Amino acid sequence: MLVDYQVSERIASITLNRAEKRNALNSEVVKELIKAFETAEHDEQVKVIILKANGDVFSAGADLDYLKKLQSNSFEENLSDSNLLKKLFQQIYQQPKIVIAQVEGHAIAGGCGLASICDYIFSVPEARFGYTEVKIGFIPAIVAVFLVRRIGEGKAKELLFGGDLIDAEKAQNLGLINYIIDPNKIADEVKSFALKLCKSTSAQSIALTKQLLNNVQDLPLAEALEFASEMNAHARSTDDCKKGISAFLNKIKIEW
Repeated sequence: MLVDYQVSERIASITLNRAEKRNALNSEVVKELIKAFETAEHDEQVKVIILKANGDVFSAGADLDYLKKLQSNSFEENLSDSNLLKKLFQQIYQQPKIVIAQVEGHAIAGGCGLASICDYIFSVPEARFGYTEVKIGFIPAIVAVFLVRRIGEGKAKELLFGGDLIDAEKAQNLGLINYIIDPNKIADEVKSFALKLCKSTSAQSIALTKQLLNNVQDLPLAEALEFASEMNAHARSTDDCKKGISAFLNKIKIEW
């Protein structure tokens, strides 16, 4: 099994399980990740998803055998393969539930891309991040679409053009990652953070807020405000909003 899937306390843990290959990505791994995220999305018992990896490396990107195969592929075969990765990245980015990347080792090329599209990134100090594609004549095509949204065009150029690895501190300064945690504490810190989200936030509100953020960036101002107004009105009719307002007005502590 290349990807392990477990659920506990309303948290789904999706774990890359290819430590002997530095959790490198190939079509089989991508397909298993897609399946795992689909399972988590449709599981009503799951509120938060944690993406992590076994071994010392979060993910080293595409594996060597996979890269060799790509050299002999036709354009159509390469496009089909690219669309598979696009499906995974889009699925994670548009996931209605919060996704946390727990990075306990280097995240390189496609592996860095995988972490980049998560909502939060927790990292150990020793981890290195980088999009090294340009150093082998490739391009970080799909992740670039999401990276520009996360950190802006200027900072994205700094990372993508040079192809260098950066440490966790610089990654945090660039806005790529959120938190740097001691290796002995990261698992507990991520779990505690996830449990807090489970208990203190409405699943419906999170899903709608993510939908809002994903859409307004591509719209002209007037259209963005119109979309936001419609989302606002829609949110007011949800069960969670009615429940939350009732609890607030009656001074009842609510636990989601």
